Amino acid sequence: MTDRKAELSANLDKVRAQIAQLADAASRPAPQLLPVTKFHPAEDVALLAELGITDVAENREQEARAKHAALGTVRFHMIGQIQTKKANHVARWAASVHSLDSLKLAAALDRGMGNALAAGERAGLPDTLPVFIQISADGDEHRGGTQLSDPEGIGKLVAAVEESEHLELAGFMVVPPLDADAGEVFRAVRALTNEWSATLGRELKLSAGMSADLKDAISAGTDIVRVGTGIMGPRPIV
Repeated sequence: MTDRKAELSANLDKVRAQIAQLADAASRPAPQLLPVTKFHPAEDVALLAELGITDVAENREQEARAKHAALGTVRFHMIGQIQTKKANHVARWAASVHSLDSLKLAAALDRGMGNALAAGERAGLPDTLPVFIQISADGDEHRGGTQLSDPEGIGKLVAAVEESEHLELAGFMVVPPLDADAGEVFRAVRALTNEWSATLGRELKLSAGMSADLKDAISAGTDIVRVGTGIMGPRPIV
């Protein structure tokens, strides 16, 4: 085993143990771990695949697209903001999108999925694209997200996804503002997720929690945690 592979293996073991411990302490099921591989080379993702990782998350479309082309056996999930003009590209490689935040983007992703399917460019990926509606707890437009305080807006976005041809509502995603009570934000979006699960009659998932706020996210009942530095180490110097 190479030094880098051994490092990644040790980091994975450490993070998994931390998640299991926090879940046990909170009497919650352990959430799915989604490693975040942004800024790290495709070679690192290949090593993760050798260690049994099948799914990773990326923030930037062009970087994720290149890695997807190089590594056909790994599923890439988009967790960063998406420019509408990039939706057509995202639809060709994304196993899911965790950052749906507007009606315009929903329409663009649906259209992009139709184009990708017609061109036969989603080999090994589902014919419907699972999407998580990104929720904003502070109204910062630069961070993206539909306002938690705007249930009507959230409802319209849910309806748009439900009525689309190629999208499937998988749940909700949130990143708490730096100055917010993370636990409070997570609990609010967990409640939102549960409410919409009851309304739609199927289980939706909460994608919430990163290295710095795992405890609060797991305590609130997140289904997916997104961990980058804890697994990959510091970002490479470019």
